[in-house]
Amino acid sequence: MSRFLKYILPLLLILPCSLHAADTKRERNYISEGNSLYRQQRYAEAETMYKKALTVAPASETARFNLASALIRQAGSADPNKGNTPMEDAVKLLTELAETAQAVNIAERASYDLGNIAFNGQQYQQAIDHYKNALRKNPDNDKARQNLRLAQKKLEEQQKNQDQNKDQQQNKDQEKKQDQNKDQNQQNKQDQNKDKPDQDKQNQQQDQKKDQQQPPKQQQGGGISDENAQKILKAMENEEAATRKKIEARKQKADNARRRQVTKPW
Repeated sequence: MSRFLKYILPLLLILPCSLHAADTKRERNYISEGNSLYRQQRYAEAETMYKKALTVAPASETARFNLASALIRQAGSADPNKGNTPMEDAVKLLTELAETAQAVNIAERASYDLGNIAFNGQQYQQAIDHYKNALRKNPDNDKARQNLRLAQKKLEEQQKNQDQNKDQQQNKDQEKKQDQNKDQNQQNKQDQNKDKPDQDKQNQQQDQKKDQQQPPKQQQGGGISDENAQKILKAMENEEAATRKKIEARKQKADNARRRQVTKPW
């Protein structure tokens, strides 16, 4: 049970005021019986009595406030899956009383209880607003002032933690992004290396096709240098010249022989 919840009990001892037109003997009896049951921690039965009081006097602010208190006590054992939401019903009643109650003490106590509920739910800004509202109606409410300081301190701690968590999350997101980029770069590199053999093979095939289309090249060491070619060509020319010279000499000799036979016949 919350340390703030214990302050709800004294507020239940609110009996109808004779100044209210809706006060009747039956209403007073139902509220008194409901308060007795509440003190015995029989909250569901107390709830029934307060609702009976409201059937007699629907505008009874005391019955509505005490009903909200009984609902709060039952909130811990409620099953929201069954549509049983006593805390939500209590908050609704208290909110209406804090804003519209003609009795200042009931409006003050409704605001104070709303502050406690918000505090227990770690809704510290709402708790601060409710405690301030209670202090506006009763500046002497020391417990509201004390709880206000606690709520303000808790709000500062909460905001500080939120900022730290935000920074940590941003750092995590940045690290995650960097890791993703690193993984992507590695994947791209792997894909490039994977495609490289195929590209090398394709280039090799293209080179082979190109070699087949071009005339074969002379192998190194098997070719004739320009100097050797000139020597060979010169030797061939000399050999041809010698051959021509021999042929001409034979021809000249034959011509001379024929002339002798003509001019000096036997």
